[in-house]
Amino acid sequence: MLTSKQRAYLRSLAVGEDTILMVGKGGLSGEINAQADSALEKRELIKGRILPDSCPVSPREAAEAIARDTGSQVVQVIGSKFVLYRRRKKDPQIKLPR
Repeated sequence: MLTSKQRAYLRSLAVGEDTILMVGKGGLSGEINAQADSALEKRELIKGRILPDSCPVSPREAAEAIARDTGSQVVQVIGSKFVLYRRRKKDPQIKLPR
């Protein structure tokens, strides 16, 4: 579980990140989860986006479902964007504050 200080730190890191995960009319699928899992293993922190005109789920629902399926944590959800974090098992790059 992330503390508010850790969440704030991760949010500050996410500002400079590109959005790499797009959820569209296909909604949540195994393909989206596999893509998110792979990206989390490489980056630890990813930013995703829901295409609001075509996606059948809300950004909060999508972020929570992807986090549950990938073992990650939701850092924030703002508008149609969300940020997920999962600590890398080998050689973690992001050092969280206590």
